[in-house]
Formats: sequence, C-alpha cells, structure tokens
Amino acid sequence: MLDMDESSTDGELLAAVADGSAVALEVLYRRHASWLVVRLARRCADPAVVDEVIQDTFVSVWKSAGRYTGQGDVAAWVWAIAIHRLVDAFRRRPPAAYPLDEFAPQLTTLESAEDRVLLGIEHGDLAGALGRLSPELRTVVQATVLDGLTTREAARLLGLPAGTVKTRMMRARRALRKELA
Repeated sequence: MLDMDESSTDGELLAAVADGSAVALEVLYRRHASWLVVRLARRCADPAVVDEVIQDTFVSVWKSAGRYTGQGDVAAWVWAIAIHRLVDAFRRRPPAAYPLDEFAPQLTTLESAEDRVLLGIEHGDLAGALGRLSPELRTVVQATVLDGLTTREAARLLGLPAGTVKTRMMRARRALRKELA
C-alpha cells in the first residue's frame, strides 16, 4: 500500500480506503469535511444535523469505497453521498409542530422556505414544465438550481464537461421560458 498523505490524489486515497486504510480515510476527511459542512449548512440550519450527516457520509465512504467506479471526481461522489444522507436525515425527523391559536391558519407543521418552494414547484406550472424536459436537461436544472451547485460542481457530479452543463442549462432555460410563457 502506498504511504497515504496530503499529496496523494483523491482516487489513490479512495482506493486505499477500499483496502481498509483508516489513514487514507482521515486524509479524505481533512480534505473534504470543511467544504461539505459549508455546503450542507446552506441546506440545513441545524448544526447537529449537519454534523450527523458529515459523520454518516464518511461512514458511507468507508463502507462503499470499493464501489466507486472511477467515473467523475471523488469530491462529486462524496457530495452525492452527503446530499443523500441529508435527505435521509430530513426524512427521519418528525415535522416540527407549533401551537396554533384560533386565529392562525390550520397548519400543523412549520415548513421551511425550501419546502414551500418545492411545494410550489410540485403543484404549479413549473412542475409540469420541468417534467416535460428531457432527463438530460432536467438533471442539470436539478443540480444547478435545486441543489445550488456551480456549473463546475454539477459537471463533476454528473460526469460531464462544464461546457455541456452550460449548454444544457441554456437549452433548459429556453424550453422553460417557452413552456411558461
């Protein structure tokens, strides 16, 4: 096994993790945990949940490193794991209830801004327009708009050149404008 240190590539580190190297996992953690925390904190305001998701992410990296296919960037693969763990954490949490008085609308849960936006997307004209996009265009829209990834990050996650992501996003915007006009 190679001597794993900060100069090793992510691919080398992940291969070493697949072979059982805790040192390689530690290097991957030091390299990626800080930006993961920042990105996850943009999607979840609860630091305890973000910390739990980070831990779950690297446990998953430890367990599934051997399944990494080598396609795309390791950072994008780790991000995909992290975002799935965040969704799982949201699903496990019961909805936050708040007391209602007789003048308040009959709501039983406190919705986040993201929930309200997604609810509007699911039930508005935009949902239909998104549904009619080709899968290639829809995945780019989801990665850049809904997940908030930059073009470069979306390209890594989707295993595409950045120019292709930009072109597909331009085509998706044009199609959505036409659908919603």
